[in-house]
Amino acid sequence: WKAYFWPQKITPHIVVKPTWREYKAGLNDIVIELDPGMAFGTGTHPTTALSLTMIEKYLREGDSFLDVGTGSGILMIAAAKLGAGRLCGIDKDEVAVGIAANNLELNNVDSKIFQLMTGNLGDEVSESFDFIAANIFTQVILELLQDIPRLLKGGGVFVCSGIIEENKKSVLPVMDKLGFEILETAEKEGWVAIGGRLRA
Repeated sequence: WKAYFWPQKITPHIVVKPTWREYKAGLNDIVIELDPGMAFGTGTHPTTALSLTMIEKYLREGDSFLDVGTGSGILMIAAAKLGAGRLCGIDKDEVAVGIAANNLELNNVDSKIFQLMTGNLGDEVSESFDFIAANIFTQVILELLQDIPRLLKGGGVFVCSGIIEENKKSVLPVMDKLGFEILETAEKEGWVAIGGRLRA
């Protein structure tokens, strides 16, 4: 698969560059060096691209950031390069957690500002965050949503993706009921990402 993975501009500024390829960065490019190994998240899948676009749009400098189902660590790296102050990633796959750690190191993300955990959804997390991203499946998002008000600060942003178009209608009412103001829904190739702000 490495033969088919080339540097790709995912958002107006974010470029995902495989570690084994050359890329001449432009002035405003944010380059993410990536070796996804066996973990999900090369940036080329529509759900990852949609998530990255919303993170770039809504993350504020200094925000604390939680990535649920972190995979290759790509969303954490993007958040770090966009100025997040503290990062936490959780994945139930131990291999993915190891790959994410390697990729964070590869991108010179200071080990003092990030934490990685192996575990299920938000079970292992006790603190609250300014921004939470979850690029997983609809069913898992619906389970996770019950935990989000505990994990997200008032006024904080939750971005979820991995939702197929017809499942959007099962996620939006739950978010509304839990006190989210929907910032936007974005679609790409039959996949949907939803961004919401938790009312303070």
